[in-house]
Amino acid sequence: MNIHEYQAKEVFARFGIPISPGQVATTPDEARAHAERIGFPVVVKAQVHSGGRGKAGGVKLAHGPQEAYDKARDILALHVKGLPVRQVLVTGAVDIASETYVGILLDRASKRPLIMVSAAGGVDIEETAKTSPEKIVRCAVDPRTGLLPYQARALMQRVQPDAALAARMAQLVEKLYRVWWECDASLCEINPLVVTQAGEVIALDAKMSLDDNALDRHPELEAYRDDRDESAGSVLAREKGLSYVKLDGDIGCIINGAGLAMATLDLVKHYGGEPANFLDIGGSSNPEKMVTALTVITGDANVRAILVNIFGGITRCDDVARGLLQALDRMTIAAPIVIRLTGTNETEARAILAERGLSATTAMDEAVRAVVARAKGVTA
Repeated sequence: MNIHEYQAKEVFARFGIPISPGQVATTPDEARAHAERIGFPVVVKAQVHSGGRGKAGGVKLAHGPQEAYDKARDILALHVKGLPVRQVLVTGAVDIASETYVGILLDRASKRPLIMVSAAGGVDIEETAKTSPEKIVRCAVDPRTGLLPYQARALMQRVQPDAALAARMAQLVEKLYRVWWECDASLCEINPLVVTQAGEVIALDAKMSLDDNALDRHPELEAYRDDRDESAGSVLAREKGLSYVKLDGDIGCIINGAGLAMATLDLVKHYGGEPANFLDIGGSSNPEKMVTALTVITGDANVRAILVNIFGGITRCDDVARGLLQALDRMTIAAPIVIRLTGTNETEARAILAERGLSATTAMDEAVRAVVARAKGVTA
C-alpha cells in the first residue's frame, strides 16, 4: 500500500525526523488560505501515488496569494502518469544548500534491508541509477542488529564531506530505518534530504510503501489508504482476500498459488502472450472465490481471453468447477475461457463442467498455448 507524501511526513515526524510542515488542500482557495498562513514563498505539490511529479509540472513555487491560487488550480487539473491530482500539499519553501537522496528497501538478493544514498539526488535520481550507478552508495543492514550508528555515520560521510553535518544526517537515517522496520514498510524514501543555508537538516519530501501483509498490525497506517485510484476489481479482490495485481496484457489469469501464478505468467510470455494480471485465489475450496475472481477479471476491458489454471492440492478442482459455473450463471462473459484442472477431484470437476458443455485439460502447456491463440483471435 502506498501512502501520500503528507501522510508519510506525519509518520516520519512521529519518529523524530525533521520535516517541512505543510497543509493539504483540495481547492485553489484552500491552497491560497494555507499559503497565507504558512508565509511566502511556498511550494505547491501534487499528492498522487506516482513518481515524476516534478517533471510532470506537479511541483510549483509560489511567491504570493494569487500565484498560490493559480499554481494549485493548474496542478489540480493535472494527471500524473494517468492518475488525477485531487489534492495538493502547500509547504514552506526552504533555502537549500545541498540535496541528498536516501532510500531504504528490501534487497531480495541479499535478503537484507538495503540503504541507498546519493549526493546526486532530486528529480533525476532515476536517471542517476541508470547512467551513473556508481554515484549511489549502498549499505546492506543485518536485520539482527539493525542499522548501527557507526554504519550510518560511515555511509553519510561518503556523500557529505562536512563531518558534523554527516553525523547529523546519520542520526536522521537511523530514525528513517526505525520507521522502515517498525512500520513494516517495503520502501521509505527521502528525496531530497536537504541541508539548508542555515545548516538545518530536513526531510523535504517523504515516500512510503507498506507491506499489505502486515497492515493488520498497523491499523493507524491502514487508515491512510486512498483507493480512489484503484480499479473496482482491485478493491473487490482485496476485500475478498484475493492476491491481485493488474498488468498491461490481454490474457486474464486465475490461478491458485503464487508459485504457479508466476510460472503461468512466464509461460504466457514464452508462448507470445501478454498476461493482464496476477490473480491468486489461494488454497481455499470456497466456490465463491472463483465467482469473485471472474468478476475482477471481467472488469478489465483489456481482457480478450481468460485462463483458469488450477493445481488441486488443498484446493479441490470440483469446487473450482462449481464456482466457475456459478459465475457463468450470474454474469455474461464474452471472453473465451480456457480451463486447466489437475489434482484433487479432477475427475469430478471435469464431469461437472461436461454437464454444461465445458472441457478442461490437465496439461499446462496445452492450456497456455490455447489461451494465447484465443487472445489473438485464433480458434484452432
